Amino acid sequence: MRQGAKISRAGRKVAVAEIQNDARATIPQEEPEYFEEKRNLQDLWKAAFPVGTEFANLDRVYEFNWDFKHLEEALEEGGMLYGKKVYIFGIAETLWSSKMDFVPTVVAIESPDPPSDKIGVTSVQRGEEIVPMKQMKMDWVPYISFEKRDRQVDRMNFQIFTLVCTQRRSALKHLKEDRVKEFDYCVPYFYNPFREDEFEQRTLVHIVFPSEPPVMDKFDWEFETLEEFTDDLIEHGKLSAEQKDEFKEFVKEQVRAARKARREARDARLRVIEEMSEDDKQAFHRIKFYKFYPQASPDIPMNIIKTPFINRYYGNAHQVL
Repeated sequence: MRQGAKISRAGRKVAVAEIQNDARATIPQEEPEYFEEKRNLQDLWKAAFPVGTEFANLDRVYEFNWDFKHLEEALEEGGMLYGKKVYIFGIAETLWSSKMDFVPTVVAIESPDPPSDKIGVTSVQRGEEIVPMKQMKMDWVPYISFEKRDRQVDRMNFQIFTLVCTQRRSALKHLKEDRVKEFDYCVPYFYNPFREDEFEQRTLVHIVFPSEPPVMDKFDWEFETLEEFTDDLIEHGKLSAEQKDEFKEFVKEQVRAARKARREARDARLRVIEEMSEDDKQAFHRIKFYKFYPQASPDIPMNIIKTPFINRYYGNAHQVL
């Protein structure tokens, strides 16, 4: 074509089409983005508050992508807990590897009624207290699965309840330190009259003998003799020989008080059983505890040791998964 010659209309259309085709060929096509559909009970384990975990360590409980699909499957159709009323709480167990990790475990209680409306608050300094859950801003709350969160639900027919704590972390700075520590010492409480409490089996008394300085020790009346125990304290300079008889009488009084308290605890437990109806007894025996650990996955860089023990009130789980 001569320079300055005109291009026909048809020629222009062909040229534009060629340019557009070349442009499309050079632009990379974006891969379609896929989002994993949320599972119906995917956040159930997170809904269960890890009772007794320090607020300062809560974020560390969730720093790994823990796999609790087996918990979800147990509660879905075909699972061993499907259609049953279940109450769920969390516990964070510590595991040492290169550092201290917090491993979430989930305890599922199969029970027609809430296992307890109380919580234990225990510490070395304060001993043990059993208080209402609401005092620690805790309660059993119905769990709503993902598929039901955008519609009206029948609140009378919930099957899954989680133990939640409504204490806001942002408000902790306004609380006294002793009050904050109470949350750290919380332990899920369960009273089982058919299980002999460890208090009924205890043969150890704590001795704080008033002298200068005070004599502080422990005496086990089942495995030690008072005479040898006292002589040992004198030999090690913790007690003067002149105080021997007075000290022995003091210890005997402590032992008598401990025996009486142990006997009263046993009598009270047996009285509860005696006053229960047969239906209540059978319902109580049907209560089951299941302890779920995270499943092994590429996201978990540690070997988790499983134990059936829940706590001193619940004892051992019937099944560990």
